[in-house]
Amino acid sequence: MDIQLVPIEQFQTFLLCFSRVIAILAAIPVINSRQAPPQVRVGLAFTTALLLFPLMTKYTPQIHFSLIQFSLVMVNEVLIGLLLGLVSRLIFTAVSFGGTIIGYQMGFAAANIFDPQTTQQLSIMSQFSNIIAILIFLALNLHHIFFKVIVDSYILLPPGTLNLSGQAVPLLMNLAGHMFLLSVTLSAPVLALLLISNLVLGILARVFPQLNVFLLSFPMNIGISLLVIGLTLHILPFMLSREFDTMGANFYRFFRML
Repeated sequence: MDIQLVPIEQFQTFLLCFSRVIAILAAIPVINSRQAPPQVRVGLAFTTALLLFPLMTKYTPQIHFSLIQFSLVMVNEVLIGLLLGLVSRLIFTAVSFGGTIIGYQMGFAAANIFDPQTTQQLSIMSQFSNIIAILIFLALNLHHIFFKVIVDSYILLPPGTLNLSGQAVPLLMNLAGHMFLLSVTLSAPVLALLLISNLVLGILARVFPQLNVFLLSFPMNIGISLLVIGLTLHILPFMLSREFDTMGANFYRFFRML
């Protein structure tokens, strides 16, 4: 009985497709969580690559059996996926950083909890903001963008064509700067009210020296912060949906600059 073997060129092309797919899927929230078993993540990436492989064949170059050349192209594919993951993670990093600022200012500096997604200690407000952002991301079905980006990435950026000497690095720097601007914007209402609260407590401390302002500031700042967060929580979906809408456009801008 003859055994039909897969040609080595076709197997190499599939590995190129699989390397980019697994790097991009690793950036999707919930999927990149440590709570998701590695078998599930690898299986999802393998299934996606297997489904997209027939469509991607005509956009991939013919790689001959050369270990050095194939290894370089594999590193190139993984790097493209990691760069796209970095672009998508900036929004969630901004939300988490804004929650950290709020938590420190309202008195939760020492109240940290374990984040299973990053396996790190995060403040309570940072974890709360991150969960809200993930729920909005999934509710808007924005995780579908990643699958569309995988298909379009081979059309706009075939394997082996990565070029970081263009405007891709400045674009990443601009997006990183926008991340800090977004974090400050999300935390601005709470920070403004806490600034006024601290100013009032400072005046009370000068008028009534016997008043224990230090003990009074903790429940007052926590109460004001929670009240402001509750009143402005309905604005968060609109702000994040606007940022998520620009994420897809940033992907394609990034492709054209590579």
